[in-house]
Amino acid sequence: MIALMPRCQFPAIEATGDGLFCRVRDFYLGEEPYLIESIRRGDRPAAVESINRVLVHVYARGAEDSEQLKGLLLELVVMMSRAAVDAGASQTVILGMGYRHLVELSKVHDDEELARWLRSTFFRIIDAVQATISERPDPVITKTLRVLRESCAGSLTRQDVAKTVGVSPSHLAELLKERLGRSFSELLAEARLARACDLLKTTNDKIADIAVDSGFSDQSHLTRVFREVRGLTPRQFRAHCAEGTASLTE
Repeated sequence: MIALMPRCQFPAIEATGDGLFCRVRDFYLGEEPYLIESIRRGDRPAAVESINRVLVHVYARGAEDSEQLKGLLLELVVMMSRAAVDAGASQTVILGMGYRHLVELSKVHDDEELARWLRSTFFRIIDAVQATISERPDPVITKTLRVLRESCAGSLTRQDVAKTVGVSPSHLAELLKERLGRSFSELLAEARLARACDLLKTTNDKIADIAVDSGFSDQSHLTRVFREVRGLTPRQFRAHCAEGTASLTE
């Protein structure tokens, strides 16, 4: 048996030799939701275990006929490729892979080479799905950033935001660190500073009022953060913004 991971113990499946492609397809379609979900999660071990279950079925029905076995595994790769597109992978990328898979398979002459082909093909497809998924904006991240922008003036906590976006506080912290490289407190501070900058540019409110309206404890707190991050005071920032606006209207 070709194993992508150390061999797992699964019950033997009786080989009948009848309608092999249909039977393999049916078995794969039953396994496919688990495979795709594990790929979406980035859980490669779970994805490999899922494929190994299908391979047990393929090998049981493919017997010792190497050409038939190659056909069954190619059918499996075709179904995986179709599922990858359904999961969000680029159709152009997957179609390009299809030609490469066929060329490589035509050069396979023994089970060891077939194992290497299947392993590289399998991970190539997983990589295509995960690359596409990683480029998508995570809805939890998007919602978290929106909440921070809209509510940063209040006494916002990680627990509050986690409850709003529907995840646990620990999972939110892990997600923010993994996707944005920031902690919750860092993002909250950035949101508050961004709000203060916007108010300084667009209103004539007192700086002390802007500090409170942006979630800072007082004007001195706002000034300290401004000096650390921007290298100037809020008053200087407002003056620079005013000069820039004046130059544009002249």
